[in-house]
Amino acid sequence: MKKQSLKKFVYLSIAAAVVTIGLKFSAYFYTGSMGLLSDALESCVNLIAAIIALIMIHIAEMPADKRHGFGHTKAEYFSSAIEGGLIMVAAFSIIWSATPRLFNPQPIENVGLGLAISVSASLVNFGVAMILLKNAKKHRSLLLEADGKHLMTDVWTSVGVIVAIGLVKLTGWLILDPIIAIAVAINIIWTGFQLLKRSASGLMDASISDEDLKKITDYLNGLKTEYIDYHSLMTRQAGLRKFISLHLLVPGDWSVKKGHDFAENVEETIEEMLTELVTVSTHIEPIEDPASMRDIGIDRKK
Repeated sequence: MKKQSLKKFVYLSIAAAVVTIGLKFSAYFYTGSMGLLSDALESCVNLIAAIIALIMIHIAEMPADKRHGFGHTKAEYFSSAIEGGLIMVAAFSIIWSATPRLFNPQPIENVGLGLAISVSASLVNFGVAMILLKNAKKHRSLLLEADGKHLMTDVWTSVGVIVAIGLVKLTGWLILDPIIAIAVAINIIWTGFQLLKRSASGLMDASISDEDLKKITDYLNGLKTEYIDYHSLMTRQAGLRKFISLHLLVPGDWSVKKGHDFAENVEETIEEMLTELVTVSTHIEPIEDPASMRDIGIDRKK
């Protein structure tokens, strides 16, 4: 089944990054707030990450070729890993920039204007992040999920900065500006770590989700009779594409055509069931032959 290109969502992310960079640096220049500077630096990372995502999604959507017979969908994991790394770099940059202000707090100017600009930038990021996360779930795209979560960390950074500036204005405690900036950075580090963890899992050929696996096993268990069975069910996720393989046990006196038609029907049913980019491979074996039970992943109960 042909999947629609996800590039339009990445272009949206790039546009949001450009807009928010302009807004946030303006807010910093007006106020001199270290929190707002840190927020602006994270948006620069967002732009770099979105450009990398665009390159990787172009690679991921390329068709299979002689050197890449299973396609290029794993490029999504590289994008997610890079984005997770960039998120962590941004967080440590925020901590690095804010730490000196702990010992030498600086006054904040034009607070009202700075907050208004920062809120506008946050609304842009929030709207785009929600679009990305919604479509990441719809299309099962780790790349869009990573980009959406990255933007959401930017939103939380902005919220923290806005709260800090508001508290500084109300209390006069200038040290709150760098303290809240550092606290938000620590939360961002956790998000980056989760993205790196998921990317590593994908590159290690993790299996498909439990939900999808249950759909498949429920269907296959429904086919079982005294003369039909299956085993060696193995799955893996590679970006947008799922790979599923299994062995089908059928009566040995079936004709080649009958066995082939049965296997084709099983493959087509599973592909339609998941409604995504799915490659299903089956292997026909005679159920009466004990040698059929010596294959990968045998755990057949009589």
